[in-house]
Amino acid sequence: MKILALDTATEACAVALAIDDDVLERTVLGRQHAERILELIDEILAEAQMPPTALDAIAFGRGPGMFTGLRIGAGITQGIAFAADLPVVPVSTLRVLAQGQSSDRILAALDARMGQVYWGCFVRDSDGNMQSFNEERVQSPQDLQLTESHWVGVGSGWDQYHSILMQALTPNIEDWVPQVFPSARELAHLGALGLTKGEAVAAEKAMPVYIRNDIANKPIPV
Repeated sequence: MKILALDTATEACAVALAIDDDVLERTVLGRQHAERILELIDEILAEAQMPPTALDAIAFGRGPGMFTGLRIGAGITQGIAFAADLPVVPVSTLRVLAQGQSSDRILAALDARMGQVYWGCFVRDSDGNMQSFNEERVQSPQDLQLTESHWVGVGSGWDQYHSILMQALTPNIEDWVPQVFPSARELAHLGALGLTKGEAVAAEKAMPVYIRNDIANKPIPV
């Protein structure tokens, strides 16, 4: 299976090309995603000597994350998918964050600005894949609540608000890992998994997920 994966939802501009078990990957940090993403895609496809039409699908980080970054990622994905007549697999950026960790219970949180975080909990299944434990949502860090224990935190939300989050979630949180960004390699893995499960959509349905709406006010039992 040949999957092109790209994520521009955070400060990391990440691209990977998975050809069965072999993966080529590029990641740069910064805010020039519009300029860098196409360069990285061109580099990685040229290295593999593979035209987009030879791909089976494109996986993209559908969010949540930076609004501008999400629009860039979705737009680039749609453009390549339309031109090459490819299906698209949208994958949660929070799930990608969780997938790359060694712990089996992850609370992924991204800085949502305005004093809030996008967050969701994920649990690893028997096949080693992270599955959503709760509905992804946006909240002020001091308002997060958990009833179950043994979670490990990752993501820019933890980098920005780790003191507040640790205070709010103790004793249900074990620890947090700094400077974790979405891995395009893990995105490609989850994209391939989604493709086999029939989760691919047509290019015009490759839309970003922003989350920032009334979901912030819904109670959730976690």
